[in-house]
Amino acid sequence: MNYSTGFKNSVLKKVLPPENRSISEVSKETGVSDQTIRNWLKVIKDDTLLKSDSEISPESRNPSEKMTLLLEGRSIEPEKLGEWLRKNGLHTEHLTLWEQELRDKISDKDKQEKRQHNDLKKKYKVLEKELLRKEKALAEMAALLVLKKKVDNLWGDNEDD
Repeated sequence: MNYSTGFKNSVLKKVLPPENRSISEVSKETGVSDQTIRNWLKVIKDDTLLKSDSEISPESRNPSEKMTLLLEGRSIEPEKLGEWLRKNGLHTEHLTLWEQELRDKISDKDKQEKRQHNDLKKKYKVLEKELLRKEKALAEMAALLVLKKKVDNLWGDNEDD
């Protein structure tokens, strides 16, 4: 998966001094695997980290990167937002668009869960109905078996004939 240089740098800033947060904590927060962050640290120690000229466009960022940037952008004071946007190669429209994408995904997920819930309800009703039918058949068979035993006791076994 391709991450932008700005995103890589923001993740690495959290791991490196002065923040010095653990790799696993930053990994859980950003959705980037531990090993990927370790590889980025190795690359930055070798001074082979790519410069910003190979920056990924805002449209081609992955969902976890968008979410992280959206949360970061919401936590920044309005006076400093412009500087932060320029630093990350973004515009306010990108944040608005990503927020709408997130809302759409959540509403689609809700609709999907409701549909799945309704399907499970229907399946449950069918299974309940089938179970009731089988219980009735079993009770009928048990009653017939009891009647057969009573008849055999009254008239005797026909097997002796």
